Amino acid sequence: MTRQLMKWPFQGKWIAAGFGLTLLFMGLVIFASFNSTNEIKQGANQVQDTYQTLNTLTNFSAAMTSAESARRGYIFLGNRQDLQRYQNEVINMQSELRLLKRQIHPTSSIQQQRVAQLNLLVNQRLALLEQSIQLYQKDKTALQTQTDITDRSIQLRGEIMAAIANITVEEKRYLQSSLEQSQYNINLRILIEILGTCLSIVVIFILGIILERQWIKREQIESLKSSLAQEKKLGELKVHLFSMISHEFRTPLSVILLSSQLLKEILTELVDEKQLKNLYRIQSSAKLMNHLLTDILTLTRAEAGKLDYKPHLINIENFCLNLVEDLQLFGITPYPIEFLNNGKCFRANIDEKLLYSILSNLLLNAIKYSTDTEKIYLILNSEPEAILFQVIDKGIGIPRGEQPKIYEPFYRCQNVENIVGTGLGLAVVKKCVERHQGEIIVESDVGVGTTFTVKIPHINVLK
Repeated sequence: MTRQLMKWPFQGKWIAAGFGLTLLFMGLVIFASFNSTNEIKQGANQVQDTYQTLNTLTNFSAAMTSAESARRGYIFLGNRQDLQRYQNEVINMQSELRLLKRQIHPTSSIQQQRVAQLNLLVNQRLALLEQSIQLYQKDKTALQTQTDITDRSIQLRGEIMAAIANITVEEKRYLQSSLEQSQYNINLRILIEILGTCLSIVVIFILGIILERQWIKREQIESLKSSLAQEKKLGELKVHLFSMISHEFRTPLSVILLSSQLLKEILTELVDEKQLKNLYRIQSSAKLMNHLLTDILTLTRAEAGKLDYKPHLINIENFCLNLVEDLQLFGITPYPIEFLNNGKCFRANIDEKLLYSILSNLLLNAIKYSTDTEKIYLILNSEPEAILFQVIDKGIGIPRGEQPKIYEPFYRCQNVENIVGTGLGLAVVKKCVERHQGEIIVESDVGVGTTFTVKIPHINVLK
């Protein structure tokens, strides 16, 4: 179950948590309402019992008064109906008194004592009343004794009424307490229901906001995925387009180079060297055009994440010498490039095409921004952790404020003036160096010269 829950999406977890929290609030509200309802029912029952107790006390007082009146009527008038009425009222008094004993709250010991005291006083008074009736039946002339019995009866009646008053006051107080408790329980239930409803609404509202935000994020992610897919497709189209263009241009360029080379071999013995100048320009322009196509294709593949990286073991020293020789043939006159090997590393596991793009672009830039008289150096060196290539020139230099931008495609420094260029060379160099997991460092001052240092880690190097 835990593993299944961990596999739920983020939105599903929030829905489950919100639903569970809402059910918890509802359960608490139902539980509290149930308890409150039971307390209200108990309060209502207590109020009803108290009302019945008060009614019993009232009935008892009425029966006692009626019994006293019937006794007097029988003694003073000798009416047998009054005697019968007296006896009936006595039965009512005793019945109400028994009912009162059952109705008094068993938890109230004071009320129990008061009812016991009331029962004792009632029994004493009934005994006096019975004595008065029996005396009348034996001797109707014993008026003084009847008077004494009546006085004692009146005294007991006062005590009985006082006891009834005390019981009534306590019952009314208990009734008021029960009514207040019921009102409190009702208010508490209303408050709990309102609070529970509000909390449930808040949870649902928060859950809705969270789900809405997650939905928006999901749409943004989907939109981003769609954009990335489109960019990837566009990148693939660009790579395909430039590959096709490169192929289509390289075919006639190869024809031009081959034809110019054949013409050079034919005309070398027939015409003067100076007359071959335009032929050399054709060859140089064709080579530069081919190099430019290679740079564009390399940069496009790098931006699309499709730049091939196929390292293999090469002799670095021979590679550098061949490169210098090729570049010296780019122009009409050989460029003053000097190669120095200061290290002990002769072999390396490097992508030959990418290394050619790195060093050729750095050397061509050095040639472009230097004079024909200043030497350009290609230096091979090694460190414990990397192999180093350095290209050093004494050209126009790069302003320090513009050095962080020189690896951006098509960016050219403001001091290049009328020197022709595309601004792609260093961008290509940067991509090729990064593909080797290396780094490139530039040190330059305007009017002094520039040194580019390329470091390729030894993970690519074999000695």
